[in-house]
Amino acid sequence: MNLIMMRSKLSSRSLAKAGFKLLPLIFFLSACTSSTCPSFPKENIPQAVQDICKKEYKLDVSTKLVGRTLWVYMPLEDIISKPEKPEKYIERFLVEDKESALSEGELKVSYLIKPVEESEKTQEMTLDKAANEKIFNVLQVVRRVLFSIDNSEKYTPLFFCIVTADIKNGFEIKQIFHLLDLKKLSYGFISQTEYQHRIVQDTEVSADIIGDKEGAHLLYRDITLEEFIAYQIRNRIRMKFQKPEVEKNADIDKEVLKIVSHTLDTYAYKKFNIVELVNLETGGKTILNQAAILANSKD
Repeated sequence: MNLIMMRSKLSSRSLAKAGFKLLPLIFFLSACTSSTCPSFPKENIPQAVQDICKKEYKLDVSTKLVGRTLWVYMPLEDIISKPEKPEKYIERFLVEDKESALSEGELKVSYLIKPVEESEKTQEMTLDKAANEKIFNVLQVVRRVLFSIDNSEKYTPLFFCIVTADIKNGFEIKQIFHLLDLKKLSYGFISQTEYQHRIVQDTEVSADIIGDKEGAHLLYRDITLEEFIAYQIRNRIRMKFQKPEVEKNADIDKEVLKIVSHTLDTYAYKKFNIVELVNLETGGKTILNQAAILANSKD
């Protein structure tokens, strides 16, 4: 499959519908405990992840620690395949990805969601089983290392990003995780489903990915909480209406407001004054202050 074919088959919408599901994360929660694993000083984290991936799983990954964000880049080939037993799903809405932004005390969320006649669709492609298992193994290693950081270390990683690249076809899956979410899952404070909703996942098709074994095409940066919240709101909107998790007659604006309020409340984020919701399908705009958003999160 060449890059041109990948571009035609892997649109942002078809990628979301492909349902790149990780193997159940609950199985790696018992892989390591703080009492049995060594502590790693901050400066050794990238090398430790790299070494363990190579030694225990024969995986060649590149790692970088930028500020409080750990990046793990895993180059593979042919990571997308046709499912043996394609899953069926119901389509009720067409959703176009639109950017959300949180900065200088203002959160702006734009969304384009079109109700359509309900129909049954079939999943045409999925993440290859072997690739899924490798992502699962990398997650085990990252958890093992980050849960074993020397507690005396300051400014330890808060986020980690795993980029799985198909360097043959020019396609990659980027997943951003919040370390505190992983800890909450580990200790039973949140459910597996809620945790999956908190993982920020995106995809890209680019010629720059082809042959890139080190991740040179990536823009390594320190991901901020504001950036992560904005990404997660966009992801939650996509999941809610493409899965779908709501009925066809749902009040779209109300459901988006629930997502925004829930996400801000989840991370106890209050460094904002205004939230602007823009429905690009109807042209409607709603502006709410912090008090209104906080009140809505309690409903």
